[in-house]
Amino acid sequence: MTPIYKPTLAVYKFSSCDGCQLSLLNMEDELLELAEKIEVAYFLEARRKILPGPYDIGLVEGSISIEEEVEKIKTARRDCQVLIALGTCATSGGLQSLRNFGDVEAYKKIVYQQPEVIEALPTSSAIKDHVKVDFELWGCPVNKAQVLEVITALLHDRRPVLPQHSVCQTCKQRGITCVIVSSNTPCLGPATRAGCGALCPAVNRGCYGCFGPLPQVEIEAMLPVLRSTERYPGEAVNLLRTISGNAPEFRQAAEIFLEMEAS
Repeated sequence: MTPIYKPTLAVYKFSSCDGCQLSLLNMEDELLELAEKIEVAYFLEARRKILPGPYDIGLVEGSISIEEEVEKIKTARRDCQVLIALGTCATSGGLQSLRNFGDVEAYKKIVYQQPEVIEALPTSSAIKDHVKVDFELWGCPVNKAQVLEVITALLHDRRPVLPQHSVCQTCKQRGITCVIVSSNTPCLGPATRAGCGALCPAVNRGCYGCFGPLPQVEIEAMLPVLRSTERYPGEAVNLLRTISGNAPEFRQAAEIFLEMEAS
């Protein structure tokens, strides 16, 4: 009897905290069911056994932050038929991209006793800055339901259905009071794609933009609101540059703020 072919899945880690891989493992029951449909061929955080490529689906967690990763991501791209950037580090550079707004060499001297042994690229960059990416799943960490949706869609040869609305809409759906209106709190919710369940506004904190800019967002339209809610000079710039700060829309908005402050 000819064995039934199961599509193969590879999970790669680059510069990251492993949070998105843990989100995969937190699927629990769903992961067991998924394992019946696909072969987890390469996933060092989940199993020791490694099956040789090529692979049907590749999930990439983390940003490109050291020289070695530049070649590794090119190899992963060659080995995978479909490559998915998993989480905000992979889609925009993540927290590591804070270095993009400063002096990496100065940071090394401040933090490390032997800075000369630290090999880091001047910038932290997204996977798509180096290779073609077929899908992007934002989040810090990624939403496991969205990961499951994309993999399921690929297995059934259909287009994945992912949220295209903002965190603000999620707040309305959950009956969460707007923190901008109620407490004059800076919040990126109007410009950020849904996926977190409005976690921060639910506890009366402004959105940090973990799930990246809303597709086709007109972020300049909300800059006056951000400026009016600043509690100290530079707060809006810091907010825009935190989790998804290297995303072009947020990066550009922060630059506009800096120009406004300088004028």
